[in-house]
Amino acid sequence: QVQLVESGGGLVQAGDSPRLSCAASGGTFSNYHMGWFRQAPGKEREFVAAISRGLSITKYADSVKGRFTMSRDNGKNTVNLQMNSLKPEDTAVYYCAARSGTFREFASDARLYDMDYWGKGTLVTVSS
Repeated sequence: QVQLVESGGGLVQAGDSPRLSCAASGGTFSNYHMGWFRQAPGKEREFVAAISRGLSITKYADSVKGRFTMSRDNGKNTVNLQMNSLKPEDTAVYYCAARSGTFREFASDARLYDMDYWGKGTLVTVSS
């Protein structure tokens, strides 16, 4: 129903500030809460950021709070992740995801990983 394609990954240096994008198609974009997740080599997938439908309320993992900013453009059916001051430990495959549901369900930490659709990911490698 919904297809998600990430872009913007690549090899960067520590301290760089690239922007990731996610293009959505196949559904009504404004109906979905959106999220970014990442998976580092040898580690479990972890939550990075999310933005709600409607009022575009955001939330962030403690590890990226103050450095990363998530936004959405319902007119372009895209979400972005501005990543500032990257560190080597930010190296990971970054995944875009989407889900339906109420705002309470979006805000619940228990439902943090309960996304309905996932992109294939884009690799960000941060060199020190």
